[in-house]
Amino acid sequence: MLNEEMLHLGKKRSAIRELFEKGKILKEKYGNNNVFDFSIGNPSIPCPKEVNDLLICLINDANNNDLIKLDDYKFDSTILHGYTSASGDKNSKNAISNYLNQKYSAKTSPDYIYLTTGSAAGLAIIFKAITNSKENEVLVFAPHFPEYSVFINNSNAKLVKVNPQLDTFFPDLSDFKNKINNNTNAVIINSPCNPTGVLYDEETIKNICNILEEKEKEYGHPIYIISDEPYRELIYTDDKYPFITNYYKNSIITYSFSKSLSVPGERIGYILVNNECENVDDVYATICGAGRSLGHVCAPSLFQYLIPSILGKTSDLSIYAKNAKLFYDELTKIGFKLIKPNGAFYLFMKALEDDDEKFSKKALEHNLLIVPSTSFGIKGYARIAYCVKEKQILDSIPKFKELYNEYKTKN
Repeated sequence: MLNEEMLHLGKKRSAIRELFEKGKILKEKYGNNNVFDFSIGNPSIPCPKEVNDLLICLINDANNNDLIKLDDYKFDSTILHGYTSASGDKNSKNAISNYLNQKYSAKTSPDYIYLTTGSAAGLAIIFKAITNSKENEVLVFAPHFPEYSVFINNSNAKLVKVNPQLDTFFPDLSDFKNKINNNTNAVIINSPCNPTGVLYDEETIKNICNILEEKEKEYGHPIYIISDEPYRELIYTDDKYPFITNYYKNSIITYSFSKSLSVPGERIGYILVNNECENVDDVYATICGAGRSLGHVCAPSLFQYLIPSILGKTSDLSIYAKNAKLFYDELTKIGFKLIKPNGAFYLFMKALEDDDEKFSKKALEHNLLIVPSTSFGIKGYARIAYCVKEKQILDSIPKFKELYNEYKTKN
């Protein structure tokens, strides 16, 4: 017998992927330049030249020498494409810990870093590790990345949605506090946020932590903060990034190099368990066990070996900042209402009717691919991914005007 839940997931793609596939069909029909796909967060900026150069260097060394030399690190060329330790290459974990401690004044330990095939795998592993029954609840701030529900359901836990403040899209802390109970195992923070582009300020992070500390004392067990950080470097203001281990003891980070380095297809990231976490050795061992149970043998070795040399490097992220301003200004000029982003590469637009899915379908009639917000756990909005070429944004503006005017005329 087939697993009916897995069959459903296999047959029904996420709203983002569904639009992405429709976009391919439309581009074949109308041509690439006449279809404006803002559906998926696929970076358009090339990865830094150093990344490609290092890859070539690694491969050439492996072909021509018995020993590979990369910065201060030397290793046998025969292991370049071989297994690493399940938790990751020791040198890479040391480098990550040193980098985080220098950049964020954190006190991380390489002993509690687990290299993963991107942040998605990291999340799936974390949820598998920290939940163990259908009574367990994970609080998620809406709007949220749709796959959170898939990962949480797969760990047999329950997703509990926390409502946002609609003027800022910061969490409604009163609703947050009310929804914490004895079954609450964890809270997910995603900042800068997909889909809103909102960055939680330090005061908000401190308030979340204070509430959780009170609730931990009340219920007598840890409540973990899981900080999902693929957009950590994509910030377009001078705001300080509040690194969660500096604020909360029972915290776990999952990170991906996908967005900052424009390498989403290479699937490389890591989990970091705060070394001050209660029973940290057991928490980390459980993460290792969860990875094993999910078939995570090790992260891609080639990219593991790159990590020490690429930490702190990014693609030219200023292009996204420019896109954000251009798109926001042009759409608000037309009359659309949007949340002003200060990070990631998404705009969150108020739909021109209550039914955001109908609004998205209407946009599709104008060859505009924007994702309805229902899939993000909130109704009445649409997400626009602006990690595209500037020309696509400029060329799409007349289509957005047509869309807006169609609704204006109708009303």
